[in-house]
This record gives sequence, C-alpha cells and structure tokens, in this order.
Amino acid sequence: MKLQVTQENLNKAISSVAKTASSRSTLPILSNLLLKTTNNRLSVIATNLDIAITHFVGAKVQKEGSITVPARLTQDFISNLPNDVVELELEDKKLHINSKMYQSVINGISSSEFPVMPAINKGQSLSINSKKLKTGLSQVVVAASNDDARPVLTGVYINGFNGKIYLVSTDSYRLAEKNLAPAKTDFSLLIPASAINELLRVMGDAEGNTTITYDDQQVLFKVDEIELVARLIDGKYPNYRDLIPKQFETTITLPKSELTNITKISALFARESAGSITINVDEKKQEISIHSVASQLGENTSSAKAEVKGGGVVTMNSRYLLDALHVIPEEQVVCKFNGKLDPIVIASASKNPDYTHIIMPLKS
Repeated sequence: MKLQVTQENLNKAISSVAKTASSRSTLPILSNLLLKTTNNRLSVIATNLDIAITHFVGAKVQKEGSITVPARLTQDFISNLPNDVVELELEDKKLHINSKMYQSVINGISSSEFPVMPAINKGQSLSINSKKLKTGLSQVVVAASNDDARPVLTGVYINGFNGKIYLVSTDSYRLAEKNLAPAKTDFSLLIPASAINELLRVMGDAEGNTTITYDDQQVLFKVDEIELVARLIDGKYPNYRDLIPKQFETTITLPKSELTNITKISALFARESAGSITINVDEKKQEISIHSVASQLGENTSSAKAEVKGGGVVTMNSRYLLDALHVIPEEQVVCKFNGKLDPIVIASASKNPDYTHIIMPLKS
C-alpha cells in the first residue's frame, strides 16, 4: 500500500471513526483501525462488533493494500501533524508515515484478522433528508432506556405506519415520538441507541440525504462520505400507540422559556427527592406553579402565567420534563393531562405538532 492524502482529510476521517474502536475489548484487534484502499480512495474503518463506521477519503493511490493500526496512537499522531500532504506506505506490516519534517513507523496487524460486518445484499432502502433525520433522532434518543435487562427498550424504533415514518423511543417512564416523513411501505427497525448516538456524532452538518438500507439483521446508514452499519435488536417493540391519550381534561399553553426557567429553579430543591416536582394548574388565575421540597434545605414555588383550560395537580420528574423541553424547537409549548396518575403529554403548541413527548407521573 502506498498513497498520498491531505492531513486535514485524514485527520477528519480518523477522528470520526476512532471513538468506535474499543480499547477495553478482549480482542486486541478491535482497538485498531483498518486502513484500506478502495477505488482510488482510502477507507478508514473501526468496529466494536455491534457497530462499524467507515469514512472514505479521497487519495492519490499508487499501490493498493490494507493494514490495521492502533487507533489511539494513529489518531494522536495524525492530529498533530502540520496541514500538508501525508504519505502512507506499507512495508511488512509496518506503516511508514511521512509529512514534511516528520517521519514515523507504526507497527500494524494484518487486515485479515479485522472483523468485517456482513454485507447487506438483499435489503430494502429509503432516503431521508439528513438534517431532518438528525433533528428527529436527537429528539427521540433521549427517551431510550439504559437498562440492558429489557433490550427492546434500549433502542430507537424506526417504523413505517399508515404512510408515515415514525421515530420512537421509551424507557417505560417516558416516551418520545417523531413523525418524520412520508413512508412508501410499512417496516420496522429497532436500532440500538448507542448506534444512533454514534450516527448523530458522525453526521455533523451533513447536507443532502441519508440512505438507509436494511435487512432482517442489520441496518446501513450512508451519509456523505460516511457509512455506519449496526446490528438490529431482536425483539418486538411494545404497542406504544395505545398509551397516548386522545382527549385531555387539562391543557396548559405557555412560552417554552418560561416553563424551562421555573422547572430549573424548582429542580434545585428536588435533588433529595430524585427530581420530584409538583405542578399545580389554576384555571381561574391562568397560572401554572411548580412546587418542590428539600427536607434539609427548604422548599420552592415558582409560577408562570399561561393559557389554561381545566386544572389539577400532577407530580413528575423534573429531569424528564427538562429533557423534553430541550428538544422541542418551537417557542410555544403545550402540556396536557387528565388525572394525576395519567400520562402527561408535552408538545409544540402548533396546530399539527410532529413531535410528542409523554412522561408518566410520579405517585407521590
């Protein structure tokens, strides 16, 4: 293998994939990057067996070849080189790296030992605007579970249903749903939240469309010069649509900034009670107030004017509410609920919101 590539492009590619390489794995090869020439391009690949990321870089290839090299050392070295042309040359599993006044040799491991994710040969494909996809995934992944005891809930559920593509996640205490785009067919993909977070990281400010190709076991995302392959979670996603209330006794509409501020202040006094805050809705005063108590420190009540229909009291987790408000881009939000033990729905106050966040109340 012998090629020339710019330091800027090589550093960008290595930085985007190196985090996936695992230094804690029992397989030493997983802490390496695979460098391989493909069609006059250099591909930089990392995997942890569940996810594989490939970043393609334009290069002047003089001799084809491949090698794996330690991810951390290679990343640190390339990132500190001057912004100039870098020459890579492989000799007997030793990668020679030359750039201006810098010469280095990194000992590699044969690429034949590097695990490669199986190709998706007979899969289905769809294309989604990259910016819309990134926004939608960012809005729902916050609600995915971290508990491996229920693997199905640790994923983001991408599904086609009744002519629309939905993104969904839930940890059983909260649920986020995004109506993303029109769907030509019904389909179901359950993708690990860890893979979605990696995808969001490498997407950056991607323009154009992202192509999603999938079969029964894997999904492949292609965005710009990057490809990410992930194994699908095996299991059936719960029928979450039955959990979303259709009618509400209480509706509160107010600026997102107002609700965020009073929630943040109340959360300061809710640390002892695992973030528990009590929301009081007063239709007569057209006001919402949030109360929290810290037995050792004191208590707080914060209020804000709102457009209120109905009234009542509900207790919920302040962190969950702040997470929901953080991912709603609109300035006006609406909170809706029925009894104090029924789900609370948070959404944009627009007529047809495409994002819905549901939080289960606390019993105390």
